[in-house]
Amino acid sequence: MHKKLFSIKIVGIAAVLLVLFITAGVAEEVRTDASGQWKYVLEDGGATIARCVTEPSGDLTIPGELDGVPVTAIGEKAFFGYTYITSVIIPDSVTSIGEKAFWSCIHLTSVTIPDRVTIIGNEAFYICHGLTSVTIPDSVTSIGDLAFYACHGLTSVTIPGSVTSIGANPFSRCSSLASINVLLDNTVYESIEGVLFDKQQTTLVACPGGREGAYTVPEGVLLIGDGAFHGCAGLTDVIIPESVTSIGRGAFTTCNGLTSVTIPASVTSISSTVFYQCNGLTVVTIPADVTSIGYMAFSDCKNLTSVIVPASVTDIGEEAFARCEELKLAVPEGSYAEQYAKENWISYVYTTE
Repeated sequence: MHKKLFSIKIVGIAAVLLVLFITAGVAEEVRTDASGQWKYVLEDGGATIARCVTEPSGDLTIPGELDGVPVTAIGEKAFFGYTYITSVIIPDSVTSIGEKAFWSCIHLTSVTIPDRVTIIGNEAFYICHGLTSVTIPDSVTSIGDLAFYACHGLTSVTIPGSVTSIGANPFSRCSSLASINVLLDNTVYESIEGVLFDKQQTTLVACPGGREGAYTVPEGVLLIGDGAFHGCAGLTDVIIPESVTSIGRGAFTTCNGLTSVTIPASVTSISSTVFYQCNGLTVVTIPADVTSIGYMAFSDCKNLTSVIVPASVTDIGEEAFARCEELKLAVPEGSYAEQYAKENWISYVYTTE
């Protein structure tokens, strides 16, 4: 009897799983429209653009409907690597732009984002070098990680009041970007001298890539966000106040002009890739209370000659000082840092704290 009931349960579960599998398969079926050009998926009563049959070029207008179904989303990687597109008009029916949707559309100079779009996904316009202007409509609530990464042609960006979520610096390596502006009715973010902060001014979210010279982080800031200064090649000096307790991953990556950074004693860990490829850095002193140095934290800092590592450091990530050919660590005798230097064939000298 028990075996029979057990068998019935197994058959029942299998049937449910089969139904779910079939349902999921139908929901995600990629179709080709009647014109033979557009691949799409039916989702929530709308069509999500998946890909093109023939790679488009020049000025592109995405249709408002496919086979009688309204186009409501641009899917993940929909136009990935279509390097010959020069402009895109997105129909008013679209409400979201997916991750990597226009990744590497390097000749894309303009894009019209409709007023119904609420989500601009992670890396949506990643490496669109030619993009010179973007208007973010006041329907957008979320801008994903690195959404406009390395859009070197962008000179200014305005964040509307509707935006309540911004990922890791969406404007990393936008080398011509002079300022990031936030409209006054935004209740979550604000701009101070062109630098993007949260409304409480406790998190520095993004510094525009075109910023040059020295910059002082305002007192009261607690967190420098992931990639906050990523690609700010014109920065020469950043002064970080004692209020800062955390510096995010890749915060200063490829800040090649950076020659001096003072890490305050309030910081207890150095994140991964935080100073990756900062070729202008020559000397760094790590505060006495720091306990860990992340993966590739100082990797590829070609001119780094000295890093003073205190005895408090008990964890150093892989490749933290990789390809720093001129580097000599200053470490306390018998410390974890000394052992790390030996194991990774890094020159070192003893220092007293």
